[in-house]
Amino acid sequence: IGENIQLLVDRPDGTYCFRLHRDRVYYVSEKLLKAAASVPRESLVALGTCFGKFTKTQKFRLNVTALDFLAPYAKYKVWVKPGSEQSFLYGNHVLKSGLGRITENTAQYQGVVVYSMADVPLGFGVAAKSTQDCRKVDPMAIVVFHQADVGEYVRSEDTLT
Repeated sequence: IGENIQLLVDRPDGTYCFRLHRDRVYYVSEKLLKAAASVPRESLVALGTCFGKFTKTQKFRLNVTALDFLAPYAKYKVWVKPGSEQSFLYGNHVLKSGLGRITENTAQYQGVVVYSMADVPLGFGVAAKSTQDCRKVDPMAIVVFHQADVGEYVRSEDTLT
């Protein structure tokens, strides 16, 4: 989301911040943060909305729980055709044949938000090809690597915090 991160922190309904707790990054209002200060760190399970977590190799992975906050401010977007929505929601990559539209000037390996053609955010991905390369590849080539999708609410409901 680039410079739009400022819009997440300074909101009309108050100031929000990001906090790291047990390798997870949480998005929380300062009001809630002050209230949680009275709880010991060992007893605290979660705080606010989980945006993602750091893996054991210290790489950051976005959770689908951040989608509602990040989608309105995304710079790079990909729209998938109705026939490919279900495949993406099952955890598969987006193929060129399922690509509806892509934001102009999207670079290769750029993080993108995946939308349905009806402008409903479905999840996150990483562009496997740039916008220019997408025009030239064959229909079975992968254009977006799957990272997270709203289907995870059903598939992984016990592990999402």
